[in-house]
Amino acid sequence: MHLLSASCVRALLITALLRQASGLEMVSGQYGQTLEIPCKSTGVKEEDIRITKWKYVKEDGLSGDLLVKRRDQNVSVSATDDYKDRVSMSANFSLLLSSAKLSDQRTFTCMQADGSDIQEFSTSVVVYKAPMEVSITDKAEELEIGKPTKLGTCVAAAANPAANITWLRNNKPLVDGGKGIAIGVSVQKDPTTGLLTTSSTLQYSATKEDTDAEFSCSTQHAVAEEMVSPVVTFTITYSTENIALQVIAQDPLEEGDNVTLKCVADGNPAPTSFNFYLKGELVMVENGDSYTMVDVSRDATGEYKCSLIDNPTMEAFAEVVVKYLDINLSLAGSVIKRAGESLDLMLQINASQATKVSWTKDNLKLNKEPKFTKLVFSDTGRYECDVSMGLLSRKASFELVVEGAPVIRQLSKKRSDDGQHKVLICEAEGSPKPSVFWSINGTSLDESPFVNGKITHKIKVVPTANLSVSCTVTNDLGMDSQVINVSSLFEDVRVDKQDQLEDSDQTKMVVGVVVGLLVATVVIGLAYWVYMKKAKQGSWKTGEKEDGSSEEEKKLEEKVEENSQKAEV
Repeated sequence: MHLLSASCVRALLITALLRQASGLEMVSGQYGQTLEIPCKSTGVKEEDIRITKWKYVKEDGLSGDLLVKRRDQNVSVSATDDYKDRVSMSANFSLLLSSAKLSDQRTFTCMQADGSDIQEFSTSVVVYKAPMEVSITDKAEELEIGKPTKLGTCVAAAANPAANITWLRNNKPLVDGGKGIAIGVSVQKDPTTGLLTTSSTLQYSATKEDTDAEFSCSTQHAVAEEMVSPVVTFTITYSTENIALQVIAQDPLEEGDNVTLKCVADGNPAPTSFNFYLKGELVMVENGDSYTMVDVSRDATGEYKCSLIDNPTMEAFAEVVVKYLDINLSLAGSVIKRAGESLDLMLQINASQATKVSWTKDNLKLNKEPKFTKLVFSDTGRYECDVSMGLLSRKASFELVVEGAPVIRQLSKKRSDDGQHKVLICEAEGSPKPSVFWSINGTSLDESPFVNGKITHKIKVVPTANLSVSCTVTNDLGMDSQVINVSSLFEDVRVDKQDQLEDSDQTKMVVGVVVGLLVATVVIGLAYWVYMKKAKQGSWKTGEKEDGSSEEEKKLEEKVEENSQKAEV
């Protein structure tokens, strides 16, 4: 963005108007550099030129000579003022003016003459100068919110024409007359060089959003690129508007922990002293914003407050909650009881909020709280309760040992898979762990792990005769014994074969009896039918009643029924 100042625009307009009015050519150059002003006379051939002369218009309007060149002669400098050491002529008759100054902004005229005519060609000179580096001076020490304050002055020095200045906030232009913005501009001319210095002053009303904001200014000039000053920031001051009380503690906060109360205010500069109200007690903290309560108890639960010392009406509140969880288990350590007895178990909980309870036995989770109305050996184990309240938890445990004299629950036998041995099995309960003794020697002794008061003991034997074998279990509290009959392996083989023969003979005999009975029944039935037929014929012939033979028929029926029952047996 290149904007021309009012003075620059005015100068260019005047130069353009003069040029149009007088028909003058215009040449521009940079300050301090060498200007080349051409001699553009027309109608004169170079070989015919006898003399070339340069002159200029002085401040008083009179003409002044600079230099002259005659044909076949060197250039002769005729100037006696500042131009004496700064002018020279090029081979094409142009005027070379070194170390251009603002005072060189005038009209220069070239005169050329041949044998018969003299021509003049005038040129107007304009000298431009880019400003030096731009910077912010007279910076404010701080800005107060809502109070118009001179933020600083932006200076663009030694330029021609004068430079324009734009104020920036976070690289965005500020406009004069905007909210809280007033910009004043002045231009000063150096009495020696004639160069122009532009100064721009920013009056600014800050807000909270200006904290850490970056302010700068930039220049715009006709013959130079935009330059930007180094950024500056300001401390924004304002009174406290908001205050908060923070509770800093580990979560969950429980008895014995430390709690820090921190009062936070948004003023700038921030307040450094506060009042803390600790359940009716006032504590003043200077040069700090925190107060720590050490080793708090559940009684520390409640509302707390802090305020500004110099303005007690600015206050903030916060709630402190000290969580607690107390449990009391009626059993602890090692508990030894006898089998069959009862055991009372009670868990008391005192907590600041709802809790959850879980139980484990030997690290395995239980579905509910254990009850011991009649203790058994399997109740032996380590019991632990876990009471939780959010992230807070408490544990308690006890070791239960159920003791009792051993009891044999089962004494059994079986033949081994290969049929070469008998396996005797003795299953018993008791605590402490019972010892197992057999009345017979065996091989491949096998004892199961002692779990929940149970143990199983096995031996392999090869009996050559029928035996009565006893299993005896014993511990410090008593003993138990049972006997089992064990037949020899040879007897088992003989009995098995005999059983197979007896089963075959009995099957044949049963079949024969059943067939004989069936034949007898058929014969008796046939005889009875013949008898009845003859009896009826006789009565018809003699005229006797049918009732006369009823007793004989009854006896015959009883005989048939008796035979039928024998057949069924």
